[in-house]
Amino acid sequence: MSAVRYSVGIDLGTTHCVLSYVDLESPEDQMVLAVMAIPQLTGPGTIEEKSQLASFTYLPHAAEIAEGSTTLPWSAKPEHLVGEIARNLGSKTPIRLVASAKSWLCHAGVDCKQAILPADAPEDVERISPFAASKAYLEHLREAWNHRFPEHKLQDQDLTITVPASFDPAARELTVEAARHVGLHQAVLLEEPQAALYSWIEKSEGDWRNHVKVGDVILVVDIGGGTTDLSLIAVTEQDGNLQLTRVAVGDHILLGGDNMDLALAYTIKAKMEQEGGKKLESWQLQALTHGCREAKEKLFNQPELAGMPLVVASRGSSLIGGTLRTELTRDELNRVLVEGFLPQVQVGDKPVVRPRSGLRSAGLPYAQDAGITRHLAAFLSRQKDATIELGHTPAENASFLHPTAVLFNGGVLKAEVLSGRLMSILNHWLQSEQAPQARLLQGADLDLAVARGAAYYGFVRKGKGVRIKGGVAASYYVGVESAMPAVPGLPPEIEALCIAPFGMEEGTEQELPNEEFGLIIGEPVRFRFFASKIRRDDPVGTRLEGWNDDELEELDEIEITLPEEGRMAGEIVPVHLSSAVTEVGTLELRAVSNRDGKRWKIEFDVRNSEESN
Repeated sequence: MSAVRYSVGIDLGTTHCVLSYVDLESPEDQMVLAVMAIPQLTGPGTIEEKSQLASFTYLPHAAEIAEGSTTLPWSAKPEHLVGEIARNLGSKTPIRLVASAKSWLCHAGVDCKQAILPADAPEDVERISPFAASKAYLEHLREAWNHRFPEHKLQDQDLTITVPASFDPAARELTVEAARHVGLHQAVLLEEPQAALYSWIEKSEGDWRNHVKVGDVILVVDIGGGTTDLSLIAVTEQDGNLQLTRVAVGDHILLGGDNMDLALAYTIKAKMEQEGGKKLESWQLQALTHGCREAKEKLFNQPELAGMPLVVASRGSSLIGGTLRTELTRDELNRVLVEGFLPQVQVGDKPVVRPRSGLRSAGLPYAQDAGITRHLAAFLSRQKDATIELGHTPAENASFLHPTAVLFNGGVLKAEVLSGRLMSILNHWLQSEQAPQARLLQGADLDLAVARGAAYYGFVRKGKGVRIKGGVAASYYVGVESAMPAVPGLPPEIEALCIAPFGMEEGTEQELPNEEFGLIIGEPVRFRFFASKIRRDDPVGTRLEGWNDDELEELDEIEITLPEEGRMAGEIVPVHLSSAVTEVGTLELRAVSNRDGKRWKIEFDVRNSEESN
């Protein structure tokens, strides 16, 4: 085994993956952080190196790809087509394209190890699981690294993989498991907003302390391809040194660039149908969505352009009859994206919630309200008192937490028309409460910052930089069923027992108070878990007999059969409990027999069925 030479960061993104690294043997004042160019197919027989690996998988028809045209430097016949070739082929045949696998990992309503993607593909198209797609991206990155650094295999280096701060324990566990399946057993997890801030610190070359001060509260807004992630990080002081502490994390909001592309596609669809007098089919809308994504990116990157042409295939037999043509104008782009996703709202506004239909097609549980500014307003209002425990006193009569600085991340916010709109609305809220305007922390690379920050985090873990104090982003509870007599029509009452308080740090374990519970073994049982992002002061062992709907959120149940190992199936074993946040950042509940010390572990791998691809 080779020695650990590099700290490697992987941004396992919804639409792109990025790999960055830093040489751990370099002195701190000479540290060089680099983003690795990733070899990938861009078309059959064509390999290019790009700083990003597109997070797409294409499932070709058996006769679609010529033999030998998918050869990579490390494999004559890779199992999956991933990266730029997948996105390019999928733009033409979207029913064979797997996208947003990362978002599916946090979907409680599906088994992420079942072959369900592409979700809307016809029966004759092969499917794979979100878990398998995530493994495919990690495997490609591993092979690309090992091809570049054969003497320092990726499986032997320090490795940090980033996840959304709002990922629940199950999604974190699935991410770690995917890494282990491809031999990356040493991987640890880091929240993406923290990684973005680490990158900003690293890029400042030691000057970051001149841009923030004690008492600052940094709002990190990360709008990527599939999600909007919100975090608050406070600047404090310890022993005369500045310290960073993550104090709040928003909900997992499936709202980002993908939604914007779809909104543009529906806008152009309506225009094409009005112009052509013919209704577009669903497969044409999928192709149009991919076309709108490319047109959007070009218009944002080239402000001198007034519009971009769009071409959609048709059923016509002739070359001319076989295409439909129109244009996405800059006015349409700004109207749909700015007014639709960043509307001017008041800080007291909340996301719109509509009654759901009893039946819906298979798909991701996207946010019902596309107004990102309403989600931001609700987050800041809910976290009004989040910094009190750090000695920060909210302004008198403040209705929301007042950020003093903002750090942007995610490809969506590269567009100045969007980032400028967001800052304008936030500062309007602050001005309305006589608070100073928030300043924008400049210098972040919105596409690469997360991977760069993850690599720098490995440097920090060696004691060579400033570390952001984080821990778990919510308080977690397990449901405890009362031992009451059976009453017709009345289910047993449930109490919520706090097993992991807010901020419990990685690599720590906490014993619950000396209380005995009965653990059922040898037969299927269900565990109910809850989380709270606003009950920040509950110590481990706190029992809640009741709670408001906005205090606790119920997570998906875990159904498990604990091994009896010499005991009778269905036996109730008296146990005491402990909880642990592992070094890699996952949560475990542990039960220890009061009789013989036998231990059982309940992990948050809630969709642990056999994978079928």
